Amino acid sequence: MAELGKKYCVYCLAEVSPLRFRCTECQDIELCPECFSAGAEIGHHRRYHGYQLVDGGRFTLWGPEAEGGWTSREEQLLLDAIEQFGFGNWEDMAAHVGASRTPQEVMEHYVSMYIHGNLGRACIPDTIPNRVTDHTCPGGGPLSPSLTTPLPPLDISVAEQQQLGYMPLRDDYEIEYDQDAETLISGLSVNYDDEDVEIELKRAHVDMYVRKLRERQRRKNIARDYNLVPAFLGKDRKDKERPAKRKVTKEEKELRLKLRPLYQFMSCKEFDDLFEGMHKEKMLRAKIRELQRYRRNGITKLEESAEYEAARHKREKRKENKSAAGAKRGKEDGKDGEFAAIEHLPGFELLSDREKVLCSSLNLSPARYVTVKTIIIKDHLQKRQGIPSKSRLPSYLDKVLKKRILNFLTESGWISRDAS
Repeated sequence: MAELGKKYCVYCLAEVSPLRFRCTECQDIELCPECFSAGAEIGHHRRYHGYQLVDGGRFTLWGPEAEGGWTSREEQLLLDAIEQFGFGNWEDMAAHVGASRTPQEVMEHYVSMYIHGNLGRACIPDTIPNRVTDHTCPGGGPLSPSLTTPLPPLDISVAEQQQLGYMPLRDDYEIEYDQDAETLISGLSVNYDDEDVEIELKRAHVDMYVRKLRERQRRKNIARDYNLVPAFLGKDRKDKERPAKRKVTKEEKELRLKLRPLYQFMSCKEFDDLFEGMHKEKMLRAKIRELQRYRRNGITKLEESAEYEAARHKREKRKENKSAAGAKRGKEDGKDGEFAAIEHLPGFELLSDREKVLCSSLNLSPARYVTVKTIIIKDHLQKRQGIPSKSRLPSYLDKVLKKRILNFLTESGWISRDAS
């Protein structure tokens, strides 16, 4: 006699207490899963009859050897949850399945059984037809993550963030460059009945939007690289953190202003390296000219150059002292009458004692000498800065006068010897 409470298949007489299929059209027809799958028919029961799953919720869908012992009721709740909450929301799915399952268990069970298991291999083909191609994967692509990866937020206070409209977690501003750029693509939609011209037009809109995004990011990078935001706020912290550098001359500052358009093509470090390289080149050229001057004077060793420079300074000092003493003696002896021809002319008070002697010996008026001196020194400075200049010396200045004035200016240190 069969034990009370147990159910048996009417076809194979196997026990079907955990799970059975009951026919909704025939009375007392209950089949086991194996007979139901084989389409068993008995009496008036046919395989196409409606059926009802009779389950206590205790049997395992993957067999008793499956890890975790998930029941069929939990499996059904899991599939309902994945459809309702979507793949990845494991916390919500675990709460839907029941308190007995953690989010980690839900994730591991779904991935192992429904994706990498037999069911996943049978249902997910190796190549999915009509699949949308992902164009964002290659690095450096039009919409690749490498172009939108946020930089570290700016190191500014909350009040300064509000002043700039800066959002540190997004590294964005409330008002961006070209604020209306998104209107180019906000109304775009791809339809299957679009003509080729319409598709190309939409692609052109996307290209325009991508160029605007790149320009926006480029401006942000320049502002960050050249430390423009702290400079705007009046506190250049970056300069305080830098080690002390050499003092920049007025000529170098002017050159930096001329090279300012290069900022948009170079980073701050690259521009500093370029400028330092130009400074080193200038120093090397000056050193080469100095060594060439030593060679012309017969000096072949650096040890001899120090002695030569000391002797040269002593010689120039003697010349200056001798000229000053001669002028002083001339005044004391009443010989200053040699300046009588030019002392009443305009500009005489602007000349030094040596320049008075030069103008008197050349029979050149002080005003004309000052004019020639200004032109020569100006041309010399322009050549040093690399600016092409054309000599505009007056017509009354012949070669002899020009040579003597150049020699005088060179000896006095107004211009270098190479320029003369």
